[in-house]
Amino acid sequence: MNSIVIGSGFGGIAAALRLKAKGHKVTLIEKHRDLGGRARVFQKNGFIYDGGPTVITAPYLINELFELFQKKPEDYIKLTPLKVWYQFIFEDKSKFNYSGDELEMKKQIKEINEKDVKGYEKLVDFTKKIFDKGFTELADVPFDKPFVMMQQLPALLKLKSYKSVYSLVSSYIENEKLRRMLSMHPLLVGGNPFTTTSIYGLILYLEKKWGIHYSMGGTGNIIKGFEKLMDEVGIKIIKGHEVTKIISNKKKITSIQLDDQTIIETSNVICNADPPAVYEKMLNGNTSNSFLFRWKKNRMEYSMGLFVYYFGTKKKYDNVEHHTIKFGNKYKEHLDDIFNNKKLNDDISYYLHRPSATDKTMAPEGNDCFYVLVPVPNNQSKIDWSVEGEKMKNLVIDKMQNDLMPDLKNNIVEDFYLTPDYFEKDLNTKYGSGFSIQPKFSQSAYFRFHNKSEIYKGLYFVGAGTHPGAGVPGVLSSAKVLEKIL
Repeated sequence: MNSIVIGSGFGGIAAALRLKAKGHKVTLIEKHRDLGGRARVFQKNGFIYDGGPTVITAPYLINELFELFQKKPEDYIKLTPLKVWYQFIFEDKSKFNYSGDELEMKKQIKEINEKDVKGYEKLVDFTKKIFDKGFTELADVPFDKPFVMMQQLPALLKLKSYKSVYSLVSSYIENEKLRRMLSMHPLLVGGNPFTTTSIYGLILYLEKKWGIHYSMGGTGNIIKGFEKLMDEVGIKIIKGHEVTKIISNKKKITSIQLDDQTIIETSNVICNADPPAVYEKMLNGNTSNSFLFRWKKNRMEYSMGLFVYYFGTKKKYDNVEHHTIKFGNKYKEHLDDIFNNKKLNDDISYYLHRPSATDKTMAPEGNDCFYVLVPVPNNQSKIDWSVEGEKMKNLVIDKMQNDLMPDLKNNIVEDFYLTPDYFEKDLNTKYGSGFSIQPKFSQSAYFRFHNKSEIYKGLYFVGAGTHPGAGVPGVLSSAKVLEKIL
C-alpha cells in the first residue's frame, strides 16, 4: 500500500516507520528543510538549541521504532536518565528537587508539611490506577466509534475523570506549594491544571515508572537517529516542500498537491499536521463537512501559546539544574489570564531548560546554553507579538536574574525568541497554540479529532491534536493507534 505522511514531528516519523514495518511504501513530506516539526533544532554560533520537547519519558516508545527493524537503539541515539527531574522554585525562593528518589521526595515533603507525606503516598497509588487504565490499557486503542468510549465511561468515572488534576491533587494534599508542584503536569501537554481532566494525572506516575531522560546531543539527535533509520529502511523523504492540497473524490482521498504543483497519487494520507489546519487549509474548509463535524470542530478549545526565549551565556550557572520550574505568586490568576481572559500578566511562571548541565556539547567551552518557556495566551488574544515580544523577553530576563541567575543581563552573548506567531505560521497550528486542542475530558479520546477521519476515507491523523494527545509519549502512541487501524 502507498502511504503519504505529512509532517515530520515525532508522531509523523513514528507513523512512517510503523507503516513501513507493515509493508507499506511510505513517503514522508516535510515543509521545512529539516525534520522534527516542534522538535526542530536551531544552531547559532556554537550553541545548539532544541526547538521543542526536552522532557523524555517512556523511552521504550522511542526504542521500539528501532527494534521494529531489528536495530539496536544505542547505535543511533543515547538516552541518559536524569537524577533530579525538576527543581521547583516557589515564590518565597525556597526550592524542591523533584526526582524518582522516593525517600528524598518524602523527606522534602515532610519539611514543608508533615501531614502531606501520607497524602502523597495515596496520590501516587491513585495515579498508578489512572496510569494502568489511561496509558497502559487505552493510550493505543482507536477511539473512532462512540461505543468504545461508552464502554470505558464507568471505569473513567470511577477514576474521578470528571475532576481536574488540581482538584484531584488537592483531595490528597493540603499545602498549596505541594499542590502546585504535583498538579503542574497538564502544562507539559498544553492544559490548565484547574480544568484538565484528572486522567492526565497519569503523567505523574508515568514519570515514576520510567524516569525522565535526556537525549545526549539534544532531542534533535533522536530525530537524526530516526532520519538515518528511515534512509536505511527505504522511506522516501521530501524536504522543503509543503502539501498545499489533499485531493478527494466523493470523500475518498486520491492524491496530494505540493507547493510546486507536483501531484502525487495516493489513497492513504497520514497527517502529523494540526487537524484543524488540515481540514481548513488543505481540504476546502467547512464547505463539505457534516453539520455535526462542523459543530465539533468549532467548539474545540485550544491550548495556550508559548513564548520561548533561547539564549547562551558566557558565564556558567552551575547552580541551575537541567530542568527548573519557577512558579509566579498568583498561579491560578495567571492561568485564568492565559486560558480564559486571553491577556498577558507580569506575574509569570516559567520552565527553564539548561541542557549544558548534562551535556557540554550543547554550548561552546566555558559557556552555558538555555531556553526558557513561558505559557502565554494563544493568538485568539490578538496580542501583537511584534510589540509584546521584546517586552516579554526583558520581563523574563529580569525574573530569571532576580530568581536564580545573578547578572544574567550582562552575561547573555546569543539569543532569539519564538512567539505564538511562529507556531501559527511555521508549524500551522490553529491560533498558534503550542499543543493543539486542550486536554479536557470533553476533548479526550472519542471527543478529540479522530485518528481515522470521520469525513474522508483514506485520511488519518497522528500527533498532538488526535488521540491520545500531546507530549512525546502521546504522539508516539498515536502512531500505534494508526498501526492498529491500518
